[in-house]
Amino acid sequence: MKKYPKMLMLGAIFSGYVIVSTSAVAGDSPKPVNLGKAETFAILSKSGITDVYRSAVVGDVGTSPITGASLLLTCGEVVGQVYTVNDAGPLPCRINDPKFLTSAVGDMEKAYTDAAGRPAPNFTELGAGEIGGLTLAPGIYKWSSSLLITTDVTLSGGPDDVWIFQVAGNLNQANSTRVKLVGGALAKNIFWQVAGAATLGTYSHIEGNILGQTMIAVNTGASVDGGLYAQAAVTLQMSTVTRPAQ
Repeated sequence: MKKYPKMLMLGAIFSGYVIVSTSAVAGDSPKPVNLGKAETFAILSKSGITDVYRSAVVGDVGTSPITGASLLLTCGEVVGQVYTVNDAGPLPCRINDPKFLTSAVGDMEKAYTDAAGRPAPNFTELGAGEIGGLTLAPGIYKWSSSLLITTDVTLSGGPDDVWIFQVAGNLNQANSTRVKLVGGALAKNIFWQVAGAATLGTYSHIEGNILGQTMIAVNTGASVDGGLYAQAAVTLQMSTVTRPAQ
């Protein structure tokens, strides 16, 4: 894994780039969060998945412990397995597998706890909770309240680098904004841990896995290159969600 200076202090921000003091000791990019059996899911929810047709989901989909009647995607909208805890949900694609779903949800919750509990963040309160326009190096970022993305954000790093965003409040991404990757960075190594609601604005695009303690709302035409892991509901509106290659 590539070495980066341990980002103990923020030097300055110039022209939208995060400039970091390099005088501290070297450290590693953080280790990725282990999703366990939840890894194959594009969407995993404890409270249901609503949908305004037509959305497109690539990856597995599941709801637990709520019944399959609350999984409102159609079979034609999903390229992957559709898991439910009972004999309800979309036909003919649904798979009744409560044991597997219980394990996957348990791993999803462990992943949330892992991401939230990572110590020694490289940055705290960066941008006072507004990161629009910034280019962010790999590392752990922490906010004690909500996080806003009002203009495009760039994550710059290699294929082994990891970003963990610890958000104590809500995550709100503005309409038509994008989270972009450069330098070979991969969506599978990005984790947005959100204690409040995560809302992706219309026609916005985000990279990475959203680990939500409450609901995740993907508004009209928004797209996600990553997984949606919600301990409440997921709402889609003609949205696209693609589980990243592992």
